[in-house]
Amino acid sequence: MQCKKKLLPLIGAIVFAFAGSAAAQEMIVKIGHVSPMSGGQAHFGRDNTNGAIMAIDDLNAKGITIGGKKVKFQLLAEDDAADPKQGTAVAQKLVDAKVNGVIGHLNSGTTIPASRIYYEAGIPQISPSATNPDYTKQGYKTAFRVVANDSQLGGALGKYAVQTLKGKQIAVIDDRSAYGKGVAEQFTKAAKAAGAHIVSQQYTTDKATDFSAILTAIKGKKPDIIFFGGMDNVAGPMLLQMKQLGIGAKMMGGDGICTSELPKLAAGGMKDGQVVCAEAGGVSGDEQKTMDDFVARYKKKFNQDVQLYAPYVYDATMVMATAMQKANSAEPAKYLPVLAKLSYQGVTGKIEFDDKGDIKNGALTLYTYKDGKKDKIAVVK
Repeated sequence: MQCKKKLLPLIGAIVFAFAGSAAAQEMIVKIGHVSPMSGGQAHFGRDNTNGAIMAIDDLNAKGITIGGKKVKFQLLAEDDAADPKQGTAVAQKLVDAKVNGVIGHLNSGTTIPASRIYYEAGIPQISPSATNPDYTKQGYKTAFRVVANDSQLGGALGKYAVQTLKGKQIAVIDDRSAYGKGVAEQFTKAAKAAGAHIVSQQYTTDKATDFSAILTAIKGKKPDIIFFGGMDNVAGPMLLQMKQLGIGAKMMGGDGICTSELPKLAAGGMKDGQVVCAEAGGVSGDEQKTMDDFVARYKKKFNQDVQLYAPYVYDATMVMATAMQKANSAEPAKYLPVLAKLSYQGVTGKIEFDDKGDIKNGALTLYTYKDGKKDKIAVVK
């Protein structure tokens, strides 16, 4: 009995030592993610966060090792409420938490000011949705994006408005955000170059709900098309008020309005084929099945449809993790050069970055709406 009593603490010590050794072989890799989880764009934020959750879960299920250690990926999700001040505050919070990389932010208006904080800390940042060209024009080697920018998106819409929709009299409204202003400027430039006449230029905010004054001013100009630079939470009520005022013009916009929620937000104010929008990204041919499989998995996991950016968040997270694996290190300074040169075939297509951090050959998908659902027109590059 005495011998048995002496053995028990010894066995316990051996088990504890073994467990401690196993724990020491596991490495925690922190991935920061930022999107608006509160406010009028919260549905976008939840969609983005869900994309990050899917990626982290898939990575952990694979049992990845880096530098001989099994990796456990940990998601640190923050809410910037689509507000630049809150965006920089949470960016600093993630830096202080010593994250290994950041996926985000959603909006250009929060991504751009936050990018300086990540750059100064040497932390790679991949935005899944910020499209303002200024984001990658700053020269920050830590900044990347996996979607086409506003120059491509606004330019494609401007040409389509004139060449395909035969728009001649066009009114432009933007919400004065970095995204809305940027995409509206690029659209206007391309539409003018294609021969359109801009009959009215109006402004609103990303939180506005009453558009009677600007729509009444526009109505007198009899536009064929109204372009809106902003998000769906504003575009929806605007469409309803256009109907109430008897404005039958088509509405065009970028990826901010190009969501499955738009018909619901328009509350019966949208006719079939009235809206034409472009989503930054898109797949066709053999790549379509991969996207369809992702959409089905997403629906099964979260019991809701993809809003817009979740596949790009998923890919951005996977790209970052792949760069770490190839560099055999999760240290930002070591995997950053690998990330810049990486070629990755993702859910959203091939991802490669140019020397600014923009995606090469970024695709765009044109959509309209029929029977309350998005209807693909074409994928263009």
